[in-house]
Amino acid sequence: MFIVLDDTGFGHLGCYGSPIRTPNLDRLAAGGLRYNNLHTTALCSPSRACMLTGRNHHSNAMACITEGATGYPGANGSIPFENGFLSELLLPHGYNTFAVGKWHLTPAEQVSAAGPFDRWPLGRGFERYYGFLGGDTHQYYPDLIHDNHQVRPPKTPEEGYHLTEDLVDHAIEFIADARQVAPDKPFFLYFAPGAMHAPHHVPREWADRYKGQFDDGWDAYREKVFQQQKRMGVLPPDTRLSSRDPDVQAWDALSADARRLYARMMEVFAGFLEHTDHHIGRLIQFLEGTGQLDNTLIMVVSDNGASAEGGPHGSVNENLFFNNVPERLEDSLPAIDELGGPKYFNHYPWGWAWAGNTPFRRWKRETYRGGTSDPFIVHWPKGIKARGEVRSQYAHVVDMLPTVLECLSLEAPKQVRGVTQSPIQGVSFARSFNDAKAESLHRTQYFEMFAHRSIYHDGWRAVCPVPGPSFKEAGMDFGEMAITEEKLRELDAHGWELYHVAKDFSETKNVAAEHRDRLIEMIALWYVEAGKYDVLPLDSRGATRLAEERPQLAKDLQRYVFFPGTSTVSNKIAPRLLNRPHSITATVEIQNGAEGVLVAQGGASGGYSLYVKDHRLHYAYNYVGLEHHHVASDVTIPEGRHELRFEFEPTGKPDIAHGKGAPGRAQLYIDSKLSGQIQLPVTIPLDIGITEGLTCGRDEGSSVTTDYRTPFPFTGKLEQVVVDVSGNIIEDKAAEMRNLMAHQ
Repeated sequence: MFIVLDDTGFGHLGCYGSPIRTPNLDRLAAGGLRYNNLHTTALCSPSRACMLTGRNHHSNAMACITEGATGYPGANGSIPFENGFLSELLLPHGYNTFAVGKWHLTPAEQVSAAGPFDRWPLGRGFERYYGFLGGDTHQYYPDLIHDNHQVRPPKTPEEGYHLTEDLVDHAIEFIADARQVAPDKPFFLYFAPGAMHAPHHVPREWADRYKGQFDDGWDAYREKVFQQQKRMGVLPPDTRLSSRDPDVQAWDALSADARRLYARMMEVFAGFLEHTDHHIGRLIQFLEGTGQLDNTLIMVVSDNGASAEGGPHGSVNENLFFNNVPERLEDSLPAIDELGGPKYFNHYPWGWAWAGNTPFRRWKRETYRGGTSDPFIVHWPKGIKARGEVRSQYAHVVDMLPTVLECLSLEAPKQVRGVTQSPIQGVSFARSFNDAKAESLHRTQYFEMFAHRSIYHDGWRAVCPVPGPSFKEAGMDFGEMAITEEKLRELDAHGWELYHVAKDFSETKNVAAEHRDRLIEMIALWYVEAGKYDVLPLDSRGATRLAEERPQLAKDLQRYVFFPGTSTVSNKIAPRLLNRPHSITATVEIQNGAEGVLVAQGGASGGYSLYVKDHRLHYAYNYVGLEHHHVASDVTIPEGRHELRFEFEPTGKPDIAHGKGAPGRAQLYIDSKLSGQIQLPVTIPLDIGITEGLTCGRDEGSSVTTDYRTPFPFTGKLEQVVVDVSGNIIEDKAAEMRNLMAHQ
């Protein structure tokens, strides 16, 4: 069983020195091993691909998350079939294979009811699946897939629904279903709940357990956790705490309001982690109760270090980050009492990410140890004699698959489903299970993420940070990642740092000047590895990478037709309406005062909805949760058959760098007659969001507007909704003349 957490830093679990209570994961550590030198790629999809295939992330074409794919071989987002998944390897040996939770390994353009399904979980060797296919999802209104079809959550938030509990219920159900028929049949469970990724959603009572416990701030957290890590023996005795991050404000320098908000954000995160641990405990208890715990090899890992995607000030809407929109303290303070609830998509400030990665520097997306070094627990009483010990062998998540194969005395197959397999690139660390002094067989490992590079070799580590060791030291603003080829050449010549991590565990002393020859060798070795594993070219772009044109199932469509009752369409596949003229036309039959949503896309963190209410046509626009705009028709809709239409015409240019999409004129038409209009001063510039896609005939998930409660299904007859992006705008000459005459 793989238990894969998101965005959980080296200093977040109780058994790694954190004050956050994780008794069930601590129990696994006490009954097994904790590793302090296990590494990831610094980002989710790439790390998960490594875990499941035993190949490096560029060999898996996963240079970035699937939404950030580009056309290069190491970055196209389509994991080759010659890189077999562990699930595919175990099926021929009689294993049941189950995947539950976050997937994020299918090309973004293939995540729809149109498929293809060969890169969905059931296409890669898993017999059962329940979870969400994207990078994150709303914990109260998730985008759920059961096997190969979309389903709705079994309860509402008001009825007590939370995704983590639901996922554990299904994990237990899958195992129990098989066990009651074939009790001796082995299983592989890939369990990835999506916690601790934003949104940090948890019932309030869990967050309230930590009231006041983080009021002394992130600097104090680091000091306390560091000392506890040393007492626990998680760190070598001579480890030094990495220096203060120049991008992180001193806690004492913050205003009282900022400290109050940021402390609450961390309380919510802590409650979310304890809540997650509680439900993982139910899964462990089920295995124990059915006599399977001691015989189950369990590996617990995070996909990368703690996340700084909340920015310097935190966020009540993660979608701001993906749209280059700065978040101000005054925008977030009113949300403080509802953080963790379904209304907000919250994420803590990056000071807490820095603290969560204690004792290391930096965070997710960067290849310092704060981004790549994660907690790693192995529990297998039948196969491991040691209890509660720490292991320091160098390892990488690419080593998990070959370790499992060695434990099962299995060899990697030469073919999977008729496809000749590539060599496995990881190496087993099983020898370390019962020998604390066993030599690590993993001697060299490259890292690259958004052009941030590093390489490990025999106790040394070279790092080339992008855009520099910090944004402040690089003279660049937060989120300003894209750099020129000339800058990359300059960084290659002068930007590399060198650390002797065998003696300097937390990368605190740059010895590049003293060991120039070794540094040059390490840089050359990085390029050798880059050539071997399809790493080049380097691409430093951040959010703008998400907007790049990608393959689509149906190319160059100008007209899209949607039908009521069909599956939600992912935002990566839905018509791209941002910064361009478009129209939405619904063909309806109104009977008995019918009302409801005709089409909606997005949710509380940003999006739009076209709907009928109180006999009028309405359009609501939500600009990344910061501004809400609404227009209603100035006439009622009569009974009978009608065409209800919305049009958007840009009236200015977008300012994407500053988080502003094109302003424009929003107009409503009833049977081709202009019936209402407003000016939208700003629109979403880049991304409506990874979650909460387009739905026809209802609004699934959180609501775009407070004008109704979801799902608010349309109660009349909705034949179809046509979205047109050809740019052709209906002209109402009579209305134009009236406007002209009124201004004479």
